[in-house]
Amino acid sequence: MADKSSERNKDSKLIEVAKRMLKEQPLGTVGAFITVIMLLIAIFAKYLAPYGVNQMTGVVLAPPSLKFLMGTDNLGRDILSRVICGARISVTVGIFATLIGVIISAMIGMLSAYIGGVFDLILQRFIDAVMCFPSLVILMVLVSLVGPGLWQITIILGVVGGIGGSRMVRGIVFSMKESMYLQSAVAIGGSTSTVIKNHVLPNILAPLIVIFSMSVPGTILAEAGLSFLGFGVPPPTPTWGGMLSGPARIYMLEAPWMAFFPGLALAILVYSVNMFGDAARDILDPKLRGGVGRYGVKVKQKDIKHELK
Repeated sequence: MADKSSERNKDSKLIEVAKRMLKEQPLGTVGAFITVIMLLIAIFAKYLAPYGVNQMTGVVLAPPSLKFLMGTDNLGRDILSRVICGARISVTVGIFATLIGVIISAMIGMLSAYIGGVFDLILQRFIDAVMCFPSLVILMVLVSLVGPGLWQITIILGVVGGIGGSRMVRGIVFSMKESMYLQSAVAIGGSTSTVIKNHVLPNILAPLIVIFSMSVPGTILAEAGLSFLGFGVPPPTPTWGGMLSGPARIYMLEAPWMAFFPGLALAILVYSVNMFGDAARDILDPKLRGGVGRYGVKVKQKDIKHELK
């Protein structure tokens, strides 16, 4: 019975979040819809692409037409097929690299804030040293050492992003250390692992979800930047950043569609995930519930005015 009631509570919470998303965040809802469409395109790219990724159609630099909706490149490959298959790389790196980064951020942030003392001091100085360098430079150096590849780039982006994002988790846990329930758990003899597992981690899940949704666009752009500079997934595997570089720059004036459509797909995905992330932050972050201009505040203001009258 308890399991069924908990499942019902979870379902009701999801329904409530969905209703609030539709009512309060219409732009975020559109972003979520486009994000889901992009995810489905990435999953079923093999079946949606009209031609093979590296199939030579025999028609070079053909402009967009009914036969080739996005035209062809300098080798006669269908750009629509390559854009569709390139979505798989961007979505895969964006999701898994961000997931790795959130896990690392949670581990470092929780341990640093909860243990504190010398451990926190040494760890934060190391993070300061890492964050002194531009992230793109660090990524390029690490990719040069490890070698280009889908999973190498995913792990590198996740680790670098996780180190930088740990500061936010650390700040949240620091504010929780002063709460009565956490001090009570320590006072009754709870071990560090028990307190973190049963009290700290459940209370930072919502902020972690917000951090995840807000970090995905940056990760996608970082992968595209690395591919543009030649440090991404090596050709002939299509990536949106890689399609913007090389021949697309050479034939920019003669065949602008070679760069336009991959750039458009990248912009749409990043913008949609950004809008969805903003909406998720506004709904899930307790500090932003009832903020200025939100629906909940308008209702409260009306109630206050009614009571004053």
